[in-house]
Amino acid sequence: MNGNTVFIFISFVVYLLVMIGIGAYCSANTKNTEDFYLGGRKLNGWVAALSAQASDMSGWLLMGLPGAIYLYGFGEAWIGIGLFIGTTLNWLLISKRLRRYTIISGNAITLPAFFENRYRDQSRILLGVSSVFILLFFLVYTASAFASGGKLVSTVFGLDYHVAITIGSLVILVYTFLGGFMAVCETDFAQGMLMLVGLLAVPILAYASLGGAKVMALIDQSGVQGGAASFSSLFYDGGEPIRGVTILSNLGWGLGYFGMPHILTRFMAVSSERELRKSKVIATVWVALSLSFACLIGWLGRAYLMPVVLDGAEAENIFIRMIIKLFTHQYAFPLIGGIFLCGILAAIMSTADSQLLITSSALTEDLYRGILNPKASEKTALALSRYSVFAVAILAYLIAWNPESSIMGLVSNAWAGFGATFGPVVLLSLFWRRSNRSGAIAGMLGGGLTVILWDYVPLLGGATLGQATRLYSLIPGFAAGFLSMLAVSLLTPPPAQEILDEFDSVGRMTAAETEGGTEAEVIS
Repeated sequence: MNGNTVFIFISFVVYLLVMIGIGAYCSANTKNTEDFYLGGRKLNGWVAALSAQASDMSGWLLMGLPGAIYLYGFGEAWIGIGLFIGTTLNWLLISKRLRRYTIISGNAITLPAFFENRYRDQSRILLGVSSVFILLFFLVYTASAFASGGKLVSTVFGLDYHVAITIGSLVILVYTFLGGFMAVCETDFAQGMLMLVGLLAVPILAYASLGGAKVMALIDQSGVQGGAASFSSLFYDGGEPIRGVTILSNLGWGLGYFGMPHILTRFMAVSSERELRKSKVIATVWVALSLSFACLIGWLGRAYLMPVVLDGAEAENIFIRMIIKLFTHQYAFPLIGGIFLCGILAAIMSTADSQLLITSSALTEDLYRGILNPKASEKTALALSRYSVFAVAILAYLIAWNPESSIMGLVSNAWAGFGATFGPVVLLSLFWRRSNRSGAIAGMLGGGLTVILWDYVPLLGGATLGQATRLYSLIPGFAAGFLSMLAVSLLTPPPAQEILDEFDSVGRMTAAETEGGTEAEVIS
């Protein structure tokens, strides 16, 4: 290692040790599965907001999105616009009602358990179907985070990809295994702050070092298709006028928020509605800044790295390369560069830990304790929760073993799967009184299977529907799930009066009645 690399290495080691320390501290307060998966519903507004957004954005925010803009221009920023609209609506429409409903409906601590309680599903079909889809799509999602970590460590330290991915995976596994939900949320809070500082500081410093007058000329020199003007426009993509289906597909990413288990559990875990109101403001500001500056990094990086031009998958390393050039070549502050590189690692870890936890909850709480062994003790369930985190991590690690894995592609597929499978069911279960168990099952199957069909089955001359239409699978998947749940609910008997009464009671609840967080406390 040279001197600069040593300083960066020290930053990484200190950061990772702090994250593991947080996990060890939180393990002392993890007494049961509600603590492990929801932190006892004790999150404050700041932690809930930054934890939700940090676990949402992942390495995709600092690698996938800037890489797409670096290659094709600002036309890719429509994804960021769609995500901002989606996350804002999620906080405004879903957060409060979901928190109330999960408390009053059997104090559900996972999304599948909420669906089962909401519709009084004694058959356990809802629990089983939702758990299987969670396992399927989260394995892919977690693998994308592990792949991001491997590429980061490999690029910075010159390590073999497989060695790098092993190191990153082990650290995430350790603190998630130890502390569960609170460890994840507390580390996500620190990681969310670090991500935001890096996103703001690096492009500002890079722009100042270039001088504004040079940026467009350097972008032209980099050989972008259509020239710097089209590269910098929202209405061009890859040098060509952007197609309507491309804008629709990119905006469609926002639909995914309504079905993301790792984000929705943050709403369930907030300590009070007063804190939830605070979270809405913090989260909205954070996501607006982070998405805007992530797009700016992709655009500015085209000029800043000149004469170097990145191609293909290498473009996803644009932010890493900017940090290294800025703090080790242009300015001699490698320790600060190491801290900002930790911000990228933070983005990766903050999502991977949440994904591990939700997948573990699907295995332990929903499949094992919900279906196979309902009488399992808290001690047994907590131990199995921790060991299932280990098992899920191994599977995701194996999926991510290929160094050619595309971060953007893996995230896109998993995001569409979750949004289409659970988004319509979450919306209709919270806001439609007439929805029923049969409709919810149909909605999940209709949405999830449509995404799989759209993305993976070659139906048109060897091409998938996604390849043929260029329409993001989340959009037809979400529509199929919504219409399936709507139609089947109307064609089957209405819910029992008990279910209707509970639905009505959620609307009548006051904020004071939800303080404390358990069904018994609310009823009393």
